[in-house]
Amino acid sequence: MKIHEYQAKDILRKFNVAVPRGQVAFTAAEAKRVAENLGSDKVVVKAQIHAGGRGKGGGVKLADTPAEAEKIAQQMLGMTLVTHQTGPEGKTVRKILVEEGLSIQRELYVGIVLDRSRSQLVVMASTEGGMEIEKVAAETPEKILKEYIDNTIGLQPFQARKLAFGLGLSGEQLKNGSKFLMALYNAFTACDASLAEINPLVVTKDGSVLALDAKINIDDNAIYRHKDILEMRDLDEEEPLEVEASKFNLNYIKLDGKVGCMVNGAGLAMATMDIIKYAGSEPANFLDVGGGASAETVANGFRILLSDKNVEAVLINIFGGIVRCDRVASGVVEAAEKIGVSVPIVVRLEGTNADQAAKILSESSLKFLVATTFEDAAQKVVKSIGN
Repeated sequence: MKIHEYQAKDILRKFNVAVPRGQVAFTAAEAKRVAENLGSDKVVVKAQIHAGGRGKGGGVKLADTPAEAEKIAQQMLGMTLVTHQTGPEGKTVRKILVEEGLSIQRELYVGIVLDRSRSQLVVMASTEGGMEIEKVAAETPEKILKEYIDNTIGLQPFQARKLAFGLGLSGEQLKNGSKFLMALYNAFTACDASLAEINPLVVTKDGSVLALDAKINIDDNAIYRHKDILEMRDLDEEEPLEVEASKFNLNYIKLDGKVGCMVNGAGLAMATMDIIKYAGSEPANFLDVGGGASAETVANGFRILLSDKNVEAVLINIFGGIVRCDRVASGVVEAAEKIGVSVPIVVRLEGTNADQAAKILSESSLKFLVATTFEDAAQKVVKSIGN
């Protein structure tokens, strides 16, 4: 689950991670009031959306006075902010963060993420703050420092000092940098985060080390343990169809293609998306109905899939292991007859009760295109939309 920058910083404060003073505002008047209370020579007004690159898109601006902060807020609130992460459609700015201005001496990078190849958390640090870490990794990987964390004992003080020293910190900066890293790790583990990224991590002229920006993602599998964080979920920032799918425990991710996919099992779903692309088209979604899907679950998944206006054809690719093929077929027929389908539907069902499923499909009032093999299914669905 993604959260906003201001929410991430609220969490970090609880674990004594140094962040600038600031407060979220929902109106221009609130922004002015926050700026007045901060009493800073300059304040920063930052659009709050679930996307990076806000500064380049006009979503981060400096104000010299509270009145100027109010004016910037008026312009920013309600605007459609387009960045390289939002896509051309952009995101609507509904809230802003007003923070104190800082005398920045250096910009660094710090991040914590799970390295799945080693089943360990890794703390990454770089002197290249303010840049995309992916670009740094591709062009100058030697500038990324890494410390792997022993799962049984956690991040150790000597590791934090090693990273801080590697960033070129010394004296009071070294002390503050080490303290920052330890506190960030504590926040990460306590919140069951899947990602914590501080970019940039800034060093001020007085030696302070603070998170100028903060991105924290929470592991969805552990969110039940953090009801306070779950309340931070902003449905306005999420794809409406993905929100709807989450109500039925469906694993659905909207994509930009034309072929809607309904599959059981994440591995088979990924393979289905690949073979659609190989056949000459693009998948419109990732949809895993799960191994134990009921007819109702399948019906809801099918309804959500067809709610995407970009879908021009549907490929249903089910391997009946735990879930029976006849159950899937019943759900598809029920949903299709109820909703009314105007796009071609290609069905490939193999495994448990596949014969019964074929009978259900053939006896329905709908004309399904039945495929026998994986490749046959992909070719038929791509051919049905003419590309």
